[in-house]
Amino acid sequence: MAALLLYRACRRPILAGTYKNSYPGATFLNDTSNHRPASTEAAVTAATSVQVANASGMVGFWQTLSNSTPVAYMQDALIQIHDYSGLPWWASIVLSTFLFRSVVTLPLTVYQHRITARIERIALEMPAIVEELKREAAMAKHKFKWTDKQTQVVYQRSIKKQWQKLIIRDNCHPMKTLIVLWGQVPLWIFQSVALRNLVYLLPDPTSIQAQIVATEMTIGGFGWIPNLTVVDSSYILPVALGLINLAIIEVQSMSRTRPATRLQNAMNYVFRGLSVVMVPVACTVPSALCVYWVASSSFGLAQNLLLLSPEVRRSVGIPKTQTELDQPYDLLWLKIQQRVGLVERSSPADKTQPPATK
Repeated sequence: MAALLLYRACRRPILAGTYKNSYPGATFLNDTSNHRPASTEAAVTAATSVQVANASGMVGFWQTLSNSTPVAYMQDALIQIHDYSGLPWWASIVLSTFLFRSVVTLPLTVYQHRITARIERIALEMPAIVEELKREAAMAKHKFKWTDKQTQVVYQRSIKKQWQKLIIRDNCHPMKTLIVLWGQVPLWIFQSVALRNLVYLLPDPTSIQAQIVATEMTIGGFGWIPNLTVVDSSYILPVALGLINLAIIEVQSMSRTRPATRLQNAMNYVFRGLSVVMVPVACTVPSALCVYWVASSSFGLAQNLLLLSPEVRRSVGIPKTQTELDQPYDLLWLKIQQRVGLVERSSPADKTQPPATK
């Protein structure tokens, strides 16, 4: 959703000027060639005022974000990385993307996997606890003459209490699995807006540094996009962005060992739709943003593939679980072949592991 909201901000901010020049304030009331009833004139003026206010509010929001302190720090960091590395701007953008994601999102993703693994392991302790609570509830019902409803309330409360004790014991609250979003989404927004500022000489177009950076970006591209301040007219980067994002979703789906729930299936379709929508969005923004988005998604895909490996998971402290794949890459390759029709689909019992090779 953040990608779609950035759509307006990643283009030249001319909306406010357009409304300013065409604002029909009192024109309708003084126009002798178009006599409308006073109520109609008031309605038109009020509706137009609402539209102008909404547009001004959106422009004001993006202007505030563009001038914010985190974006300013990110902008300065991008310039420093480019100056110290001596790389062309396209390579500097890729380098900074990999650097920021390695420092921010990779540790958070590892932490998320640790929390998920702990939750899965404590879930295995619950069946024995549930059976014990059932016996205790039956004894309490007989001893205190409780009704079925009273017994059920106490039983459910006891289960919840025991689950909370396990969560506290292993320090794995389910809300902690969302920690990646709190790091990745702000990073993505700030770096996108910072690159947009560099392209459009913001926030101060009269700054010598801004003019130098913008000039360097016009010759800092590569191959078919030598100018990073214009859109990719070949559509190669936008299409690559969509394909990489779809690959991330499919890898996560195919590496799942348990049957997907309705919510998971629905979310997969939503993210697939967003991946497709990002293609036309990327076709309208400067190539510098496309380079960043493609680099960020490529890092995400590589990160997901890397964290499927049992060896890598053990090296970063992720506990082993029952749903962990022993041969994840063989299973992924098998499922890809099944999807394209090269191999017949296996039975449900054989979905978690690839067939043994001789």
